[in-house]
Amino acid sequence: MSGISELIILIPILLLSLSFHEFSHGYASFLLGDPTPKQQGRLTMNPLAHLDVFGTLVLIMTRRFGWAKPVPINPNYYKSPRKGLMVVGFAGPGSNFFLAIIFSLLVRGIITISNINMTAIGQLKLSGLVSTSLRFFVLAVIINLSLGIFNLLPVPPLDGSKILRGMLPRSFDHYFDILEGPAGMVVLLILAYTGLLWKIIGPVVNFFFGLLL
Repeated sequence: MSGISELIILIPILLLSLSFHEFSHGYASFLLGDPTPKQQGRLTMNPLAHLDVFGTLVLIMTRRFGWAKPVPINPNYYKSPRKGLMVVGFAGPGSNFFLAIIFSLLVRGIITISNINMTAIGQLKLSGLVSTSLRFFVLAVIINLSLGIFNLLPVPPLDGSKILRGMLPRSFDHYFDILEGPAGMVVLLILAYTGLLWKIIGPVVNFFFGLLL
């Protein structure tokens, strides 16, 4: 697949996956009693409400991971702010895993209807609408698995840090607060630049990709 054709397929996947991720954060917070996401116009699938330019560029360049604008929330509305933040934190990655499952079912459906096998997909020995559809859905599975697993890393500001923070005693909050600002982003950029990031999440992505397809 050429770079341009892959980019054409990639962009709608990115728009859907990032928008659904952030929408899910906001909707989970809204269900827990927080009106902030709705007031800020973030309970929408409109990509313009969610996209972060730099995070989107990173996702386009890496074809694996990136981020959108965080949805503003107010945990003070939750009955249990600590548990609520864990739920809201998992909602984003959970939405990506949900999309990965849906897209994998579409791939399996096309395979069944077209009477082809995964070897043909891997070698791209297909043409026309079937080939384009399979490329789109397979790439959508990879992107959403990668986004979900990447965001579960326990490094602020990623969602995994919110989940881990809720599981640990409050005495650990100080360390999360230190990394919540630029320090956490520096750690992630170093991991991405050195290639360590994909070495960490890559095997996990490949494992679950194998389970789905």
